[in-house]
Amino acid sequence: MSAFPWGDLALILFLIVLNGLFAAAELAIVSARRPRLQLLAKTGVRGAETALALHDEPGRFLSAVQVGITLVGIANGAFSGARLGGPVAERLAAAGVPASLAGPVALAAVIVAVTYLSLIVGELVPKQLALRAPERIAARVAPGMAALARLFMPVVQLLDSSTALVFRLLGLSREADTVVTEEELRSVVAEAESAGVIEEKERALITGIMRMADRSARGVMTPRVEVDWLDADAPEAVVRERLMATPHSRLVLADGAVDRPIGIIQSRDVLAALIGGGPLDLRALMRKAPVVPDVADAMAVLTALRDSGVPMAFVVDEYGHFEGVVTPSDLLAAIAGEFRSDLDEGEEPSVVMRDDGSLLVAGGMPADELAERLGFALSEERDYETVAGFVLAELEHIPETGEHFDAHGFRFEIVDMDGRKIDKLLVRRVDVDAT
Repeated sequence: MSAFPWGDLALILFLIVLNGLFAAAELAIVSARRPRLQLLAKTGVRGAETALALHDEPGRFLSAVQVGITLVGIANGAFSGARLGGPVAERLAAAGVPASLAGPVALAAVIVAVTYLSLIVGELVPKQLALRAPERIAARVAPGMAALARLFMPVVQLLDSSTALVFRLLGLSREADTVVTEEELRSVVAEAESAGVIEEKERALITGIMRMADRSARGVMTPRVEVDWLDADAPEAVVRERLMATPHSRLVLADGAVDRPIGIIQSRDVLAALIGGGPLDLRALMRKAPVVPDVADAMAVLTALRDSGVPMAFVVDEYGHFEGVVTPSDLLAAIAGEFRSDLDEGEEPSVVMRDDGSLLVAGGMPADELAERLGFALSEERDYETVAGFVLAELEHIPETGEHFDAHGFRFEIVDMDGRKIDKLLVRRVDVDAT
């Protein structure tokens, strides 16, 4: 009986490990995120620049890796059967296996064993390791993969050109769609919270910023009916009384009616004038406010407020009619939710959880906040901003107290009307009602 070829076995194991290296390199570079590779490159991590170049040209890289995997697979398949089949057959025959069966059984055993090791050591384990830290592994293996691509350049070019030809025949583009949608970003943030990377409060702030960016000026403004204002020609006694009654430090200055605003008046300017003892001229103390259309997005409003000398903007509709005002506090509330200090005395929050699990919701609550809390999506083509607008869009008429409708798995019941204004709703799951 000949000696067992341990050297050949070691070579086969080396080829399996080499195949695993190729598999790990392929998955790591393909799944690595470009921003993280750029960060590694900026911090001077060796191989990050090369990994970034390979990531940007996946066609050539994948061709090179496939050449390596194919060569290793061919060599391993041919070598293992030829070099290990005979010695294993001899030992099976010595163990009492009939000679006519020893050869086929030995060959089958070698193929099964090598295939099993190739799947575990050469595929599954390396790929799972690559997924744990794709950017770091990509940076380590990139120089070797780039050298492999240069070594097999003619074959790589042939495979890459052939692949490109097939894509053209199919009428497809080889460029991957790398645009990250808002829903994907929200999913990533939620996943980061579940994994403990960020806290729940941090997740809420991130989604709040995204929510604010999707809103228009009409969706973040304080509506005209809730705006505190002063008549530009009001007598001093009325001005004193009004400033003592309002909790705000800035008021809209209007010419006779709130729908004719002319500027912003600051309480400190009025106080300084009153202390000075001179005549009170509100028009002289007035400051100009930026004007934004109600369809402008919230980020444009933020820019207008940042560049303005007074932190308040007038919102107008397409006809130039005054709709309301936007302040930095409104934008912050859109991100972090309403502040208790912003509520009038005795006023309830926009949403209150009742003992039975239902929600008492204010009609003026932003519709996207309620939808996010309840877990359903609003139409991107909607032309409303508040819960009251959502109700009107669903019913298509002014509702009466007690009227209800079902949508998105919830029942929305109008429990309080303030004239024609929807003031309060009761929201509960439909399946709760059914029971």
